[in-house]
Amino acid sequence: MKDLLLITPPFTQLNTPYPATAYLKGFLNTKNICSFQMDLGIEVILELFSKDGLAKVFEGVSDVSALSENSSRIFAMRDEYVNTIDQVILFLQNSNPTLARQICTMNFLPEAFRFNQLDDLEYAFGNMGLQDKAKHLATLYLEDLSDYIVENIDPDFGFSRYAERIGQSANSFDELYAKLQDAPTFTDHFTLKILQEKIEAVKPKLVCFSVPFPGNLYSAFRAAKFIRQYYPHIKTAMGGGFPNTELRELKDARVFEFFDFITLDDGELPVELLHAQVYGENHDSEPELKRTFLMRNGEVVYLNNSPRPDYKMAFTGTPDYSDLLLERYISVIEVANPMHSLWSDGRWNKLTMAHGCYWGKCTFCDISLDYIKTYEPVSAKILVDRMETLISETGESGFHFVDEAAPPALMREVALEILRRKLVVTWWTNIRFEKSFTSDLCYLLKLSGCIAVSGGLEVASDRLLKLIDKGVSVEQVAKVTRNFTEAGIMVHSYLMYGYPTQTIQETVDSLEMVRQLFEMGIVQSGFWHQFAMTAHSPVGQNPEEFGVRPIIADIQFANNDVQFTDSTGIDHSRFSAGLKKSLFNYMHGINFDIPLREWFGFKIPNTTISPNYIHDCLVQEENFIFKGNSKVVFSIKNFVSEYFVKTKKGNSTSFTQLTFHLKTNIVKIELETEKADWLTKIIGEYSIENARKTTLAELKNSFEMEFEDFELFWFSKPIQKLKQNGIILQL
Repeated sequence: MKDLLLITPPFTQLNTPYPATAYLKGFLNTKNICSFQMDLGIEVILELFSKDGLAKVFEGVSDVSALSENSSRIFAMRDEYVNTIDQVILFLQNSNPTLARQICTMNFLPEAFRFNQLDDLEYAFGNMGLQDKAKHLATLYLEDLSDYIVENIDPDFGFSRYAERIGQSANSFDELYAKLQDAPTFTDHFTLKILQEKIEAVKPKLVCFSVPFPGNLYSAFRAAKFIRQYYPHIKTAMGGGFPNTELRELKDARVFEFFDFITLDDGELPVELLHAQVYGENHDSEPELKRTFLMRNGEVVYLNNSPRPDYKMAFTGTPDYSDLLLERYISVIEVANPMHSLWSDGRWNKLTMAHGCYWGKCTFCDISLDYIKTYEPVSAKILVDRMETLISETGESGFHFVDEAAPPALMREVALEILRRKLVVTWWTNIRFEKSFTSDLCYLLKLSGCIAVSGGLEVASDRLLKLIDKGVSVEQVAKVTRNFTEAGIMVHSYLMYGYPTQTIQETVDSLEMVRQLFEMGIVQSGFWHQFAMTAHSPVGQNPEEFGVRPIIADIQFANNDVQFTDSTGIDHSRFSAGLKKSLFNYMHGINFDIPLREWFGFKIPNTTISPNYIHDCLVQEENFIFKGNSKVVFSIKNFVSEYFVKTKKGNSTSFTQLTFHLKTNIVKIELETEKADWLTKIIGEYSIENARKTTLAELKNSFEMEFEDFELFWFSKPIQKLKQNGIILQL
């Protein structure tokens, strides 16, 4: 028996758990509140995509003659699907790796419509290896089955969402409420069966649903309805990303036919207070609650009467992934792009470096909401303590820091702490393309295990970047992405089109910028999305300042996406197919020479961007500027010293050759022995392992106690060589 049952409803990700319940369970542990968590989505997927589950799928079609050509083929091969599904799932769970050889023979898996896209398979996966190729083929196999289910069994099904359309921009609760009055769907039967078994086993008094996306909303309501019907003594609550952004103006009383409570923003204190309320620890006539909607006397009320402040991130505990079926998540590869595979392939422990966004100015972003505007970083020591705890508990050393934008200074300290503790980890995160990401910092991040970053270039136009208040320029983005790429860190860029007042010319020029970034090889992955105006962004709150006119709707339920008309009158959706098709080609490193107009089925103007614009941005000038406050660390302290003497015109001088053995190369320099001795002493004192940093000014003072002209020494060829190879890092 547990006090609370924490549920992520279907569906989010196949390869790794969404972290909200793990965060909450970790906090509840610090309060000795007993909880159990489950990812209902992955459990439903595993039941559905099993021998017994598929047998029920194929039994669900009564009129075979009405099937489409694709569904008819899948139905005809139903025995092949039923007989192979369990082994394929085991393979995608990394429990049956030898099956990859059979899958890649191309005569093991039944093939339907999705396999028609395989013309470029060898091109796309030729260098990616047998396992990745097999994962891609197995993914197509599952997508064929998903197509069959959507077409014939359950039109709302999707691997990472369920009935998403109903949850999107649902200003009215009417459509969702009507669907909830219908009988449970085919997928619902799997969901409710598993839910019932878990409730019987856990016996909670409070069930908390974390709903991050519109694609989780319907299933959360369906599950809550089941609990209200069959377990009326159990209280239910909903929190998470969807209510945090969409339900801040909730008025519809019908919502509370399903849920007892809806909480907003950080969930730790609201859930702690709900627990006290449900378990009778709060005996006051007026319950003490934090940011919570509930029904009172037939009306929706919002209580935020607790004087207690939210918990600082240092006191929310380490995320706890226990109870989740970590070994049973499914790694899939939908496209060959290696950056995209990070979202769908492999399991990641998820952590947050900082609550909120340290920039918090972008005009398209929900910067008025707590999850963005309240910025609070965690210390590097606490973060790496949590990493070590999670490695011990989960056996996984991969980490995805799910920040809005990880702060560069904190990333630096986390990287140093990882290296000091000699942890071997792999991690990636979301960033802003700050000028703080120098080549030295990027190299340090790589040394600590960083493999990829994603960041928003948005509209690759300096005028629009200023209007967005992005705080970066295209030139700066080019330099930063170059620094990451040269350090061996993949770069994914979020791209936007259709921003208010954006002209057709600016869209074309933005695409040309993107083309050049990919052609130069400094961005490896990207994704275009059309601008959407949200109610909590500066554009949504002050639309007249951005040349848009909102279409006002009566808000009773969800309020986030706002329909609008743009003063330019441009139909930006026309550009969608061309932008995405060109990007697909650029990500595969091909067709850079195709004129931009060829990607679109309508006439567009020629670009005004110079064909060498990005190249010219990257032309480096030698930087011999002395910055005394720069922090300096030495990435390696192991080297070999060899002494020798040079004689010139009868004068003998003692020299030392220092040989540094890096992982992939050897670096040798020669210095006068006295200066070499000084340098080796400094390297020992300020190596990463010694957890000490010094400044350039301090090094200058130390050097000039024995020698003259530190600048001449610091910018000499031998020291420059150490800098270029990452042995000296100036941060």
